[in-house]
Amino acid sequence: MNQKDTEKKLSAEKAVEIIEDGMTVGLGTGSTVYFAIKKLGERVKDGLKIKTVSTSNSSTDLARSFGIEPLSIDNAGIIDINIDGADEANRSFNGIKGGGGALLFEKIVALNSKKNIWIIDSDKLVNQLGNYPLPVEVIPFGYKRVFGILKKYDPAVRMKDDGFYKTDSGNLIFDLHLNKIEDPQTLDAELKQITGVVETGLFIGIADTIIIGRKDGTEILIK
Repeated sequence: MNQKDTEKKLSAEKAVEIIEDGMTVGLGTGSTVYFAIKKLGERVKDGLKIKTVSTSNSSTDLARSFGIEPLSIDNAGIIDINIDGADEANRSFNGIKGGGGALLFEKIVALNSKKNIWIIDSDKLVNQLGNYPLPVEVIPFGYKRVFGILKKYDPAVRMKDDGFYKTDSGNLIFDLHLNKIEDPQTLDAELKQITGVVETGLFIGIADTIIIGRKDGTEILIK
């Protein structure tokens, strides 16, 4: 296992230590969350009793492969703890998410959770957001108009298998190449005012705890 994967595993397993019997747990999406779901599956096999809500079809499939059957968000009630990754995060508890294409469902689950824990490797902790492309979810109908409006942000339509990448909701993802984001709140509000934009990958003030995997352990930031 390389150092990056080791850090992901350390941060994920530290988050799973917090989970207790009777909790409802949000399952995020991405390569770091893989290790969290795997560890949760081991604990469930050992007798841990939890309910879960998934943020993507891929995470649902992964959870089932480890013996966990997620509920729909509308049947789960309030989520006690949501464990998710981030593509970038800073010490102000703001981040960019959506590299895995699940940003809409991730935000819905996060906003239905009492506590949000982000698990990241050390490279994902940054001083300023924006080096990672910012995902924006857009409905397919009239997408070229939205693309034109976003031209100043150097957008690219995310592709997969020689066609458009589609989210679990059937929407498109535009990745905006910004280099740095000076004012995340203002940018988020501006993008959401564009008709056709469903959601942005800016997660502002949502995380309560960030667990960073380090080569010699973990660093925990608490809001």
